[in-house]
Amino acid sequence: MGRRAARESAFKLLYQMEFQRGEEETQIEGFLQDYAVDPKERDYFLEVVRGVASSRAELDAAFSVHLKGWTANRLPRVDLTILRIAAFEITRRKDVPFSVAVNEAVELARKYAAEESRGYINAVLGKLAPAEDR
Repeated sequence: MGRRAARESAFKLLYQMEFQRGEEETQIEGFLQDYAVDPKERDYFLEVVRGVASSRAELDAAFSVHLKGWTANRLPRVDLTILRIAAFEITRRKDVPFSVAVNEAVELARKYAAEESRGYINAVLGKLAPAEDR
């Protein structure tokens, strides 16, 4: 499966959780019963899902300042979910290189978001670059 597939599974569950608020652990358990998540990547999947779900406001604050003419609550839920995952990886996962987090976000956008989303997702995340990556 690998991290890319684990990240995509996390995206699917987090997107679902945008519409079905509450009982997050029950949703996680149900997702794991219904979909194959490689046991080797299960911990990563769970860390991303729980980390993003528990820190939505902080993650939104990290990237919202870079949205031009938009606010996080006006973004399409697909884009918002992708930005949150990437912001989580950039700000909280030191084992995920900045360039990997951005590239993976753009790949998710390519697959699930509107065509114009890729560009602004890339631009917004680029502003979150640590000083050593600028």
